[in-house]
Amino acid sequence: MASPLLTLPGAVAGDGIDAPVAAHYGSFNTEQRSLAGGDGFVDLSHRDVLRIAGPDRLSWLHSLTTQFFEGLAPGTWTQALVLSPQGHVEHAFAGVDDGEAFTAHTEPGAGAALVEWLERMKFMTRVEISLVDDLAVMWRPGEGAGRYDLVPRDRLEAYAEAAGPACGLWAFEALRIERGEPRLGIDTDHRTIPNEVGWIGSAVHLDKGCYRGQETVARVHTLGRPPRRLVLLHLDGSENRLPPAGSPVSYEGRDVGFVGSSARHHELGPIALALVKRNVPVDATLTVDEMPAAQEVVVDPEVGLHVRPLR
Repeated sequence: MASPLLTLPGAVAGDGIDAPVAAHYGSFNTEQRSLAGGDGFVDLSHRDVLRIAGPDRLSWLHSLTTQFFEGLAPGTWTQALVLSPQGHVEHAFAGVDDGEAFTAHTEPGAGAALVEWLERMKFMTRVEISLVDDLAVMWRPGEGAGRYDLVPRDRLEAYAEAAGPACGLWAFEALRIERGEPRLGIDTDHRTIPNEVGWIGSAVHLDKGCYRGQETVARVHTLGRPPRRLVLLHLDGSENRLPPAGSPVSYEGRDVGFVGSSARHHELGPIALALVKRNVPVDATLTVDEMPAAQEVVVDPEVGLHVRPLR
């Protein structure tokens, strides 16, 4: 569903799964500076929204996911993952409870599969799960990684008028990549475990009971040395292009990983996130799409923890 905010002056639609929202409104560099300065908002209304109601919702989510949901206070946003039995990330979502229901958002097109999986796990639990069509996700800059707002779709134009200036997804993505914040399905693959991409702490709570995939997460956290690590790449700015998502990353002539998200940052120039083998030297120059790329550590290769500031 195309966002009604694509009718705002200067709006240019995004590509692929991000096509329903604006990539920019005329100047993504100006928009980045606005967001970095704490002004404006970003339309993320193409993200899927789901609602989990019922008296057992928090204890049920606590038992199924990587996050500590028991006792979650109303109004407190949290992130969570659903893992495979082997610890691979299958679903990622962020949400907030209002005292009656937990409302979450996930990647565009990923909501139906998440709802289907949750439905299979209900058994006798008193929960009701549904996709929500009348709420849209907006993002505003703030402390750390900023904040999300859930806005009724029939109030989007009013929200935009009050929260402006409107800033596009290109600006949002550039700042997200700078923070070293991965995006499921773009910066991850079917083998990704949370320890490789810095989700320990933010989306994985280490002091809670058993959940599917916990053994892998706990073992890698205890022993360290995850198989791969997320890294921020500073791409050679002499090439007027960004590498396509999924492009191989090579070191000394051999493939050592793949690139995910990429963007042009208003201060850093062309940057990207990549998932590379843990034993690649952290100071090595890598090659992506025939372009040299210097590394900046996002996930510590020895302990698997995120080290980038959420700026």
